[in-house]
Amino acid sequence: MAQDSAGDDDFVDWNTDDDLEIDNFQSSPPSSPIQSRVETLVGVAVTTSSLSSPTETTDLVQMGFSDEIFATLFDMGFPVEMIARAIKETGPNAETSVIIDTISKYSSNCEAGSSKSKAIDHFLAMGFDEEKVIKAIHEHGEENMEAIANALLSCAEAEKLPVVEEEDVIDWSSDDETNYSDILVSDDEKDPNSKENSNQIRSLVRMGFSELEASLAVERCGENVDIAELTDFLCAAKMAREFSEFHTDPEERKPRNDIKKRRLDSKKEQRSSVDDEPVRLPNPMIGFGVPNEPGLITHRSLPELARGPPFFYYENVALTPKGVWETISRHLFDIPPEFVDSKYFCAAARKRGYIHNLPINNRFQIQPPPKYTIHDAFPLSKRWWPDWDKRTKLNCILTCTGSAQLTNRIRLALEPYNGEPEPPKHVQRYVIDQCRRWNLVWVGKNKAAPLEPDEMENILGFPKNHTRGGGMSRTERYKSLGNSFQVDTVAYHLSVLKPIFPHGINVLSLFTGIGGGEVALHRLQIRMKLVVSVEISKVNRNILKDFWEQTNQTGVLIEFSDIQHLTNDTIEGLMEKYGGFDLVIGGSPCNNLAGGNRVSRVGLEGDQSSLFFEYCRILEVVRARMRRS
Repeated sequence: MAQDSAGDDDFVDWNTDDDLEIDNFQSSPPSSPIQSRVETLVGVAVTTSSLSSPTETTDLVQMGFSDEIFATLFDMGFPVEMIARAIKETGPNAETSVIIDTISKYSSNCEAGSSKSKAIDHFLAMGFDEEKVIKAIHEHGEENMEAIANALLSCAEAEKLPVVEEEDVIDWSSDDETNYSDILVSDDEKDPNSKENSNQIRSLVRMGFSELEASLAVERCGENVDIAELTDFLCAAKMAREFSEFHTDPEERKPRNDIKKRRLDSKKEQRSSVDDEPVRLPNPMIGFGVPNEPGLITHRSLPELARGPPFFYYENVALTPKGVWETISRHLFDIPPEFVDSKYFCAAARKRGYIHNLPINNRFQIQPPPKYTIHDAFPLSKRWWPDWDKRTKLNCILTCTGSAQLTNRIRLALEPYNGEPEPPKHVQRYVIDQCRRWNLVWVGKNKAAPLEPDEMENILGFPKNHTRGGGMSRTERYKSLGNSFQVDTVAYHLSVLKPIFPHGINVLSLFTGIGGGEVALHRLQIRMKLVVSVEISKVNRNILKDFWEQTNQTGVLIEFSDIQHLTNDTIEGLMEKYGGFDLVIGGSPCNNLAGGNRVSRVGLEGDQSSLFFEYCRILEVVRARMRRS
């Protein structure tokens, strides 16, 4: 989508000392073996100032609790005073898990929260039960990671948990980015109990998601979706749950009365079309062709009412709830969507659907061409890239990014194997899974890091520093870039307009975002005589204005802050003054469809994504006026 529907005050600054980051696990400093502290910890506990009184500490010692349990809990990273307090509350004979639950209750009331050991963090991130992880660490010692992993896998198999067997693990290491998709994606309808579906769920569980989360993701997204897209969906869902209060401005949560009827009509249409043939995502997702893999279709038949000019171009995420693309297509003259993955245009995937009435022959690519692989885009990363990380493409760039705690856990997981040729397979799988999920790149020995905003600009085809400065925070940059067009992809589709409008073009840009459509036209060297832009975010409007000035545009730029301010009469007045529009372009919010800032996944009846019908309203007014002219 091209716009984030949140308001200007809706962003959270994650660049503070108390970051509100995605992954809130804390990593404790490396601890020495349990045995070395058994004799000293009790003394430390009973002298700590956190206990209420000397009488209570004396009672605690007299209770005769286990030194070994105390030492074990300390090595897990729990504060001494909390351990002593929990043992006193639960009794000396309580199970370790009960004591941990008690400590967790204390921790949940603390601002900072308790920290956990690196071993616990490591295996919790891989999806294992915390109690079983603690038991395995107690049995094998915290430093014996291989033995702990084997014990947990054996336990999971014995209980018939959905843990992926070695032969069922998808080989993420292939240079061919479509290999794993070929295993899981089919144009045919799949039996919900099929092996492919089971493999998807089991693979997601191995990556750290719960079985329930994995099952729901497959159910909501469909079985013909690859693992990378499912992980994007799950990570976005986590963000929506944890930070929902930051995603929409209170004003944005209010229902928009003038589109309620459209929403209700859409809901009825979606229900009435349940039995319709669903839109399937093609594999490979190249639409009518991409620069290096041109399609066989160069001509198509459009309905009479859809033929331009004026031309229109609508974009949204490919992976939507069932029935959404059917409804979108129905409202846009029954034109089938052209599904394209931007991995054929740059070093990152970006699966999007485009409905338009543009010609599809004689497309050309903007120059210079983009970098197609990670190493081409980030050559400095080659020095540190491990041989066992075979990624050549990044997954979809999201509005959220990996945390410092996550990257620290990866470092701690790899450091014990510095003297070996490569880490064990289970460590490799864990690290690569996290790198794929959060688009991490290697910036040093054992140092994986999320993309910087300027690196995202590069991949998405924007000029350097396009979103930098001007009062825009780092978090706002991530959010705006995650919601933007991939410029090279859009420019390839719009390139057919250059011979049609040699003297320039009038553009109506809806849900403009950071100006991906305008950047594409500029890079195609198509003069923009007029751009009427509608964008709710003030910082995004400033970005477009800065781009307009810095690139010395000679046309007229008119900006609206709310699409509802663009009334039918206003549109008529603009067309009367400037002679109409040649292109209506935009991508309505996906907050109820998919994405890292999703607030729900209820489809086009949601308050944000129902703004699609505003696109339809405005397009109808423009085309009706052009027909009368």
